Amino acid sequence: MKLILVRPSLELKKEALSYRQEHFEHGEMTINGSELLDKTESYEEWLASVARNANPLTVSPEWVLTDTFFAIDSENKIVGIIDLRHTLNEFLINFGNCGYSVRPSERKKGYATEMLKQLLIVAKEAGLKQLHLSVERDNLPSVKTIINNGGIYERSFDYEGIQADIYKITL
Repeated sequence: MKLILVRPSLELKKEALSYRQEHFEHGEMTINGSELLDKTESYEEWLASVARNANPLTVSPEWVLTDTFFAIDSENKIVGIIDLRHTLNEFLINFGNCGYSVRPSERKKGYATEMLKQLLIVAKEAGLKQLHLSVERDNLPSVKTIINNGGIYERSFDYEGIQADIYKITL
């Protein structure tokens, strides 16, 4: 499987908006790991925010240093998005170091597993020793993705009535 992680850019605007729209058309108004691509009207504003949050000197004081990547297939199509949060603040303690989503039409092809595998390399190169990932308990494909990448169950929690689990991956 040829899949590469690339940082968002202005050149990817049309493809990124198509990616976002496909989630919306499938009734998915939240795109995990997207750094609020699902909530920001202007791609340019979103891109500027992603760039600020990837720089230790400009990251928002309310957030944490975060690297965001699109997953691009061999046809230059965005098939997913994934982010790496270098630290966990009080808000993120139950959400973990990483979020990801796969384009609805591209699911069940192993993309999420490959995206996370590649992100673990980025995390290790950044000096992280472990990642904590949260997943809704009934999201079995995501649970499988995490376990396939070495995830070990750590604990459970409830968030707004949703049962979720935290897994730890040691790098």
